[in-house]
Amino acid sequence: MRNLAKPEVIKDILRENGFNFSKSLGQNFLIDENVLTDIVESSSIENANVLEVGPGFGTLTQRLCEKAEKVVCVEIDSAAIPILTKNLEECTNLKIIHGDIMKTDIAALVKEEFGENKVKVCANLPYYITSPVIMSLLDPNLPIEDITVMIQKEVAERINSKPGTKDYGVLTLTVGYYATSEIVTIVPPSSFMPPPKVSSAVIKLTMREEPPVKVNSAETYFKVIKAAFALRRKTLLNALSSADLGKTKEEITNILEKTGIDPRRRGETLTDEEFALIANEF
Repeated sequence: MRNLAKPEVIKDILRENGFNFSKSLGQNFLIDENVLTDIVESSSIENANVLEVGPGFGTLTQRLCEKAEKVVCVEIDSAAIPILTKNLEECTNLKIIHGDIMKTDIAALVKEEFGENKVKVCANLPYYITSPVIMSLLDPNLPIEDITVMIQKEVAERINSKPGTKDYGVLTLTVGYYATSEIVTIVPPSSFMPPPKVSSAVIKLTMREEPPVKVNSAETYFKVIKAAFALRRKTLLNALSSADLGKTKEEITNILEKTGIDPRRRGETLTDEEFALIANEF
């Protein structure tokens, strides 16, 4: 079986099949063996069940199949399916599904393919669907242990940021409610074919057994967070008062007084614990 991480091999495959990369599908195939090793090692997929999103020609898939018990990959591009199938015909522990992950019932897919077993997710995600895919995978009802994905560096930094920084926001707190995050490595454009215009990062999200904060309503917690960051440069009081949270400015002032949080602060300075205090008072 050919080493799909080698640029000359990918170029041969392109010529053999007359394949053209799709900008609309965000196709940038990984061709860096060191990065592939980082992904596989950080994923800890030895004898595990793996769900891969967007395998492309199978560069990462090939490595996953070498270590995992079973790999199921979902590929949206019909033109890539026969190439992927041919490239990995020797991988007996692989199942290829032609479909759009954003329209897939992930819970049903996981149950059908892996039963009641735990699953690890690996992917080189197209930039344009990064956030919605990650959020769909963070569903606490799914038997997912962890998610190791290649995403845009900027998004990885937002997910992994701290209060008081420019990257800290709704995405940070939402992902952080369900999982811990770790940036594994930064990946330059030269590691892809064709090279994207920006740098990427491999990030690992490990699902939490319990959220880091206790809230009476997760829905209210996320509503408060979104309101605080919708008007990022305004004070917390003004931002929350401007949102449709069902409370008057006076009521919100009283809530902030009860929690001991200065209404003049900005949302970007609050920790998840402080947001939880406010949400529980709501």
